[in-house]
Amino acid sequence: MRPSVALSVVVVAVVATVMIPQCHAQEWESLLASIGEKIIGLWRNEKTEFMGRNCQLTVKPKILNFELYHEGRMWCPGWTPIVGEALTRSFSGVAGKTVQDFVKQAHDKGLITEEDAKVWLEV
Repeated sequence: MRPSVALSVVVVAVVATVMIPQCHAQEWESLLASIGEKIIGLWRNEKTEFMGRNCQLTVKPKILNFELYHEGRMWCPGWTPIVGEALTRSFSGVAGKTVQDFVKQAHDKGLITEEDAKVWLEV
């Protein structure tokens, strides 16, 4: 998570805690904790296996024209310098689009066969 986002969450939590009467503080604390979990959940950074290779997949949020998008990147160090990328509005769909971009590039470079590519591109 970017430091500016983390700092913003902390500042909002501190200001809200100071301004809220004690009888409602516990409710607000749980609300702020829930919001913080949702914000942190927008980031993904995971290792995955792709066609027998160790790869890395990351997803991070991006704001464009006041709308939330999800930016995905996939690469496989030690195999190829190809980086699959996608930008979608769908958090659940960004990983699939990122893998498809990686597969298209790998097929174009001759790293994978057309049969292998079809498995990943037919959705």
